[in-house]
Amino acid sequence: MSTPEGLHKGPIDHVVTHGTFSLDGGTWEVDNNVWVVGDENEVVVIDAAHDPEAIGEIIAGRRVVAVVCTHAHDDHVNQAPRLADTFNAPILLNPAEAPLWEMTHPNRTPDQEIGDGQVIKAGGIELRALVTPGHSPGSTCLYAPELKTVFTGDTLFQGGPGATGRSYSSFDTIIDSIRGTLLPLPGDTEVRTGHGDSTTIGSEAPHLEEWIARGH
Repeated sequence: MSTPEGLHKGPIDHVVTHGTFSLDGGTWEVDNNVWVVGDENEVVVIDAAHDPEAIGEIIAGRRVVAVVCTHAHDDHVNQAPRLADTFNAPILLNPAEAPLWEMTHPNRTPDQEIGDGQVIKAGGIELRALVTPGHSPGSTCLYAPELKTVFTGDTLFQGGPGATGRSYSSFDTIIDSIRGTLLPLPGDTEVRTGHGDSTTIGSEAPHLEEWIARGH
């Protein structure tokens, strides 16, 4: 079951998809935010999760410039090859995510690497890659200054950093990424996350020391 939002005209469309996340021998039910960014002609898909039909509905016939993965946990990439093939679009992923990607797609590699500072354009909108390791080795956020929005995947949520208790994650590293890369963004920047509700940089920044103190 998925919940579409918006009128599928951009600049930001959104669907919540439902499925599972598996790692380190455990499996959990999850709802994922899938973001589609662009205009009425072309878009970028951020995190192709669970339900390709629902994602296809919000793409709504527009050209897909790229399927960008913020990281390679299976709940964020499980439909990336299918969407890429359906819409003839490349899959973009930071190369440090390779060990996690291969767990889900051992016979398929991403089409292009995405690195810090790289710009992806769709419908006149620029998305700048901000590599923010910690939740996973190559976690990458996408910052759209003109939209006053950063898509943070599982790096920063309303209420704190993403989980770091599993393989290939580091709490100290995610704190460094948030402190050094995300919190310096303008305070009115909307944080659109991989799961759950959006927030703003200004709402989260005052709580950094609390997150460090609690240690997760």
